[in-house]
Amino acid sequence: MQKMNLYEAKTHFSKVITQVAETGEAYLITRNSKPMAKIVPLTAQEKTPRIGFMQGKITAPDNFNQLSSDEIADLFYGE
Repeated sequence: MQKMNLYEAKTHFSKVITQVAETGEAYLITRNSKPMAKIVPLTAQEKTPRIGFMQGKITAPDNFNQLSSDEIADLFYGE
């Protein structure tokens, strides 16, 4: 972990952020030799695809297209 004083971090903020993102190394920001903040890289988060994300978890009756709106409501509300 790199250490950097607050003034230097403020002056070179864009360069620090770029370096953290590229190298993955964290920076500790200090003021009067006391730790004040840490800049760390974000980890990539896996996104769930919106289309098909419930595939295999729910089922619909084969005749779903022929059901009336009341029958569909009964399926949703368990009646």
